[in-house]
Amino acid sequence: MSETMNAQHILVDHEHEASDLVKKIEEGVTFEKLAEDFSNCPSGKQGGNLGEFRKGMMVPAFEKAVLELEVGQVSGPVKTQFGYHLIKRLG
Repeated sequence: MSETMNAQHILVDHEHEASDLVKKIEEGVTFEKLAEDFSNCPSGKQGGNLGEFRKGMMVPAFEKAVLELEVGQVSGPVKTQFGYHLIKRLG
């Protein structure tokens, strides 16, 4: 496995918000558009792109979720101390 990962995410305050966004993705709205419109993270302005990061750079729950995703796959809501994330693995 590669030492670096690459992902996008959308950060919201509540699990129901994350679940609503999952439905929008299933309806065909792009992850990038939803990140721009709804993410509480500054990365939302870049479509949620976090760029490359190494193992140990992200909080454990976030990193575990990224590692469990296939490239291109989007997670369900992932809770961290920051809120609820939807994560899309890019690499």
